[in-house]
Amino acid sequence: MHSRRQLADHLRALGVSPGDLIMAHASVRAVGEVAGGPDEIHLAISDAVGTDGTLMMYAGCPQYVDEVGRGNLWLDQEAELLEKLPAFDARTSRSARDHGVLVEFLRTYPESRVNDHPARFVARGPHAGALFATQPWDYAFGRESALDRLVELGGKILLLGADHDNVTFLHYVEHVADIPGRRIARFKVPVLEGGRRVWRDMAEFDTSSAGVHPSWPDRFFATIVGDYLAASGNPGGRVGDAISHLIPAADLLAFARPVMEQKART
Repeated sequence: MHSRRQLADHLRALGVSPGDLIMAHASVRAVGEVAGGPDEIHLAISDAVGTDGTLMMYAGCPQYVDEVGRGNLWLDQEAELLEKLPAFDARTSRSARDHGVLVEFLRTYPESRVNDHPARFVARGPHAGALFATQPWDYAFGRESALDRLVELGGKILLLGADHDNVTFLHYVEHVADIPGRRIARFKVPVLEGGRRVWRDMAEFDTSSAGVHPSWPDRFFATIVGDYLAASGNPGGRVGDAISHLIPAADLLAFARPVMEQKART
């Protein structure tokens, strides 16, 4: 069984430093049993970055909120959702279940903040205001998003036993790279406007499992992360039981962008 203090020590040994802005992806199961439960994991990260540091995670939205219009549902399913699905409320709606339990623990923890968008991030720490200062409605992972400011602020990506194919930051790279022929997803989301639920149109470069470009191979993100770790000589370490890595976001952007651009042209 691990303690919060032990996890914080492991994170410091991995390279997490006071004042860091950290975007975390975590598998609670991979970290192993922690005295006090999963909250102790995100609190250990906060301990490692200190009072001047900030922790961010991607929370997303509950099932179906961003599915109407994508073409993945039957017409009768869409009709029922159009009738019954409540408006998305960034402050109270649960995190996407497939993003893991830790992000929901962070979202509901005191002093955590979110951006008002279905492509929702949660952050706690002094950089939260800057991260969420602006948020584009369409192409929400690109310029002026929290991921854009993660790079500007010198942020780092922390992988705690997480599947490397789920590194959300690489959707930012897809949005800003010169990739011809990107798939554009268009869909509707239910939001409150003037106290009424309305279905608002949205567009993004496709972040679904289909991939943003027809040439993307299966588990392309995992391949990019794995190749980056090998090229940069980043062996990682253990946080609790989890094989973990710390990656500067700007470095991953510089590595992944030409890989994506070349792949799209071949």
